[in-house]
Amino acid sequence: MSRTSTAGRLSELETAVEHLTEQEYDKFRRWFLERDWEAWDRDIETDSASGKLDFLVQEAHDAKRTGRLRGL
Repeated sequence: MSRTSTAGRLSELETAVEHLTEQEYDKFRRWFLERDWEAWDRDIETDSASGKLDFLVQEAHDAKRTGRLRGL
């Protein structure tokens, strides 16, 4: 898809969103946020499975071992 085509589609989306009723906008916003969080969850799962987040576990173990781990 060309940059011009993408820009045109984004402009159309912006215009459509601006013309939603308050109720439609609320429904759209909830849908969009849920979609965003689902993508975030998939990314975290993928990163975790690939080992990209292992350093966080190691940091927590190191902090606990050295007494730097704080309770919540």
